[in-house]
Amino acid sequence: MAKGIASIGECMLELSGQSGSNWRMSFAGDTFNTLWALHALSPERPATYVSAFGDDPFSRDQIAFFDQNGIGIGNSPVIAGARPGLYAITLTGAERAFTYWRSDAAARQLASDPAALTKSLENQALVYFSGITLAILDEAARKTLLTAIVAARQAGSLVAFDPNYRPRLWPSREMAQAAILKALAVTDIALPTFPDEQMLFGDQTPQATAERLGKLTGEVVVKNGEQPALIALNGTSQIVDAVHVATPVDTTGAGDSFNGGYLAARLAGHAPADAARRAHKVAAAVVQVRGALAPFETMRAAFDS
Repeated sequence: MAKGIASIGECMLELSGQSGSNWRMSFAGDTFNTLWALHALSPERPATYVSAFGDDPFSRDQIAFFDQNGIGIGNSPVIAGARPGLYAITLTGAERAFTYWRSDAAARQLASDPAALTKSLENQALVYFSGITLAILDEAARKTLLTAIVAARQAGSLVAFDPNYRPRLWPSREMAQAAILKALAVTDIALPTFPDEQMLFGDQTPQATAERLGKLTGEVVVKNGEQPALIALNGTSQIVDAVHVATPVDTTGAGDSFNGGYLAARLAGHAPADAARRAHKVAAAVVQVRGALAPFETMRAAFDS
């Protein structure tokens, strides 16, 4: 029986915590943040980050960081002359703004070797990806990616997808809509964020998002920041309140960590509502620490509380 968890996308260099001219460097990216939480909460499951990497010192440091924390890269290609993307976080209070340098990142070539991609997704209990994964690929590469995901799903993998719409990454709204709808068609669990869906598809309420996506996939969890999450499963819906945090330190990665908490709970056999409650606790813990990657023990304590 497949035990592994695989997440597909781009992990970047993260610059944060500016103090004068000094910055702190770490590694983060939406699908990696989710895998980090999943791995913390499902340590018995082999964790694989599926991407493409450069051969520069920063890429080597990134792969070493993964390895030190028990995360492999499967058959992800290492591409000569390529390098990772980079982003910087500037904070106003706990709210963050991002500046990106990612147009030539190695991860854009994650589907360049279809056989390697398919191999990386073998024997996985869960395969996870996002709209950002789709956005960094051209149309042919997106097709290659979805073909590999379909093969994994047919072999028994559960597929989870967060549409995670970022307008700047797409040439047009229509292209984003088309790509995301194709992804939802091969998805078992959809984890959208309501403001993204409102912006991309014009949904007026979280319920409208849940109903629209429920026609495409069996299980939908609509996140909405500090508002309750809405779970739609087989035509029925439930509301699960968020955990209030009076003074968040850094909201980076909150939604990604929610996804990781939810999926870890579902893999462990928890019902959707209980999974969402645990996920809210994980997200609440993550926003009380700096950076997108909270310590494993912090997330575990929240998940089990």
